[in-house]
Amino acid sequence: MYPRVHAQTAPDKPAVIMAASGATVSYAQLDERSIRLSRLLYDRGLRPGDAIAYLIENNESYFEVVWAAQRSGLYYTPVSVRLTPGEVEYIVRDSGAKAVIVSEHRRDAAVALSDALADIPVRLFIGDPPEGWESYRQAVAAVPAEPLDVELEGVDMIYSSGTTGRPKGVRRPLPLLPAGTPDNGVMLMRDLFGCDGSTVFLSTAPLYHGAPLILSTAIQRLGGTVVVMERFDAEEALAAIERYGVTASQWVPTMFVRLLKLEPAARSRYDLSSHTLAIHGAGPCPVDVKRQMIDWWGPILFDYYSGTEGAGVCAITSQEWLTHVGSVGRAILGEVHVVDDDGQECAAGEVGLVYFAAGPKFEYHNDPEKSAGARNEQGWTTLGDIGYLDDEGYLYLTDRKAFTIVSGGVNIYPQEIEDVLVLHPSVIDVAVFGIPSPDLVEETKAVVQPTDMALAGPDLARELMDYCRQRLASYKCPKSIDFCEELPRAATGKLYKQELRRRYLAKNPGR
Repeated sequence: MYPRVHAQTAPDKPAVIMAASGATVSYAQLDERSIRLSRLLYDRGLRPGDAIAYLIENNESYFEVVWAAQRSGLYYTPVSVRLTPGEVEYIVRDSGAKAVIVSEHRRDAAVALSDALADIPVRLFIGDPPEGWESYRQAVAAVPAEPLDVELEGVDMIYSSGTTGRPKGVRRPLPLLPAGTPDNGVMLMRDLFGCDGSTVFLSTAPLYHGAPLILSTAIQRLGGTVVVMERFDAEEALAAIERYGVTASQWVPTMFVRLLKLEPAARSRYDLSSHTLAIHGAGPCPVDVKRQMIDWWGPILFDYYSGTEGAGVCAITSQEWLTHVGSVGRAILGEVHVVDDDGQECAAGEVGLVYFAAGPKFEYHNDPEKSAGARNEQGWTTLGDIGYLDDEGYLYLTDRKAFTIVSGGVNIYPQEIEDVLVLHPSVIDVAVFGIPSPDLVEETKAVVQPTDMALAGPDLARELMDYCRQRLASYKCPKSIDFCEELPRAATGKLYKQELRRRYLAKNPGR
């Protein structure tokens, strides 16, 4: 189950289609190109267990790099194209990469790092190479398209987003199994979601993040077609579903919010009848947002809860969710436990720190302290989320432990407040966090991205305060609201809340 198999049975079938440009890569092309790169890396001295890093935006070359490493037994690290050259250098060094591949999109980083990465054995550039870099196309064209004598499964090593310091690579054991051996991504897409070779999968987010990369490569293992959005746009996503006959897709809650903010004419303009599965994750979806999406698309939403670490997975269908509103599901990989501050398991309905037991092993690369901090005495692992289980074993997430606000001795969970405010018609995005308070230890601050910055001001702040008080207990509601043009989010929708809080405190050092 990898491109070699499908190149033999359906060579002309699209493995990749770029949503906006329509650029297409067939399975025969994907297989040949990934073979050539795998051969090049082998000829340059890379062996199973070695690492590569690449800085490439969503484009038609992306998966040939992934599959070259995946079929060579290598660790491969996708680097966010939003990072500065210094941040890129840190990840390349920390990962131990022996090969670095950069695309034209980040020429600036390649130029800036030409000397700093001069000791890396293989430095390839997709485009006209700057000084110190080798032409990717010329290098791979000079290598025969002959598979390695022994092809082994590689493993991605994706770096955390680094919201609380330097990002760390999530490193899992190298399986050393023959290339094509099904992995957990296939288990999810085939056995849980029902995907197969007929699936046309819309990938809406940057491929340097875990879920888009893992789910997309799983579709290619199954022989389906991956439609990749160069960048997310709500209406363009609907257009892509119609244009390419998309059957399955992947989203995050902020994308749903943007879809629901579209004008009614735009929402009804496209034929979505082919679309029978919408997978979403990357944080709990506000209840009313999910209700509206189910009302619009039907019961095709399938929520999952996991992390880059892959230590466990929970999942829930739309039908289950409608009877367990707000849940992210029951465990399908690993076992879920909720633990209190004393390390004791919580009773049903009691909030605590969420752990997974009996799941796949992982370490934080080069950070034994962080690895140890993610485990308890039983060896269970946590992603740092808090929540509770109901009597049937369904998990409900409350927030991240690091974001809990302690105000007047009471815990306040920002996610609950954000879920209310984002539904106001004048709000497109919101972040809630705690700031120091002389009386309460912390008080609740909201930062709102309005649909129109011309609306920002005291009147809208008062309106939002009233809106919140009508729906939540008064002690939970923000004590103050600020406005900004855009919140700091990853393209996957993950909110960099600590960064936002640090910015606020830097501007208000007395708080």
